[in-house]
Amino acid sequence: MSNANILLGVNIDHIATLRQARYREAGTELKEIVEPDPIALAMQSEEAGADGITVHPREDERHIQRSDVVELRQRIRTRLNMEMAATESMLAFALEVSPDSICLVPENREEVTTEGGLDVVGNFERVRSIVAAAAETGIATSLFVDPDPDQVEASAKTNAKYIELHTGAYANAYHTPFRSKEYNRLVEGSKQAIEQGLIVNAGHGINYVNIEEVRGIPNLNELNIGHSIISRAVEVGLSNAVREMKSLILGGC
Repeated sequence: MSNANILLGVNIDHIATLRQARYREAGTELKEIVEPDPIALAMQSEEAGADGITVHPREDERHIQRSDVVELRQRIRTRLNMEMAATESMLAFALEVSPDSICLVPENREEVTTEGGLDVVGNFERVRSIVAAAAETGIATSLFVDPDPDQVEASAKTNAKYIELHTGAYANAYHTPFRSKEYNRLVEGSKQAIEQGLIVNAGHGINYVNIEEVRGIPNLNELNIGHSIISRAVEVGLSNAVREMKSLILGGC
């Protein structure tokens, strides 16, 4: 598969993080003055070229609120991808909202953002049951995994449609001697996933510097990027940040 048409999913969680820093206790009567507005900025991202919007509602609602997800489902024009813990309560919420896709991720209550890939091997039956329940209502499932052969193989056996390769170890090693090793793990993980019938997405730690190398991973369908785009938006505005990343993903075209 050529990488000429890699899709961009913009994760807007950190827009909500900024909102919650000031307005965590705000009631609905203050909605008109609460800022920034994740919904409006998700729509702005779409207009700037995002192919989808990603959110991760957590059990403690530390950034994205469940009400945000409901409103996004009603208002965005592209695709809604909902990252979620592999729990019954989050599955029930996903079935209620009906995003276009869900991405099962590990969840640590103390972490600021997702750290590490999902242990599909150790949670196989739970993961497979969630994949099946989502598929019954037309929701595709992705599994956020490290580029580990056993995890990729187990992911395929769950009947998930996608995997999202966790690029965090590579991003952390970018300025170290271990960069090529981590990059090669992603390359081999992608090749294995394709051989086993999975569609390959990737995300975590992708930025405006390492994107040139990341886009060379074979068979990529979509990159989900949040923190780097939101950070760049502080300097150049969100629309420009999305357009710039989209251009870099497509090789500067």
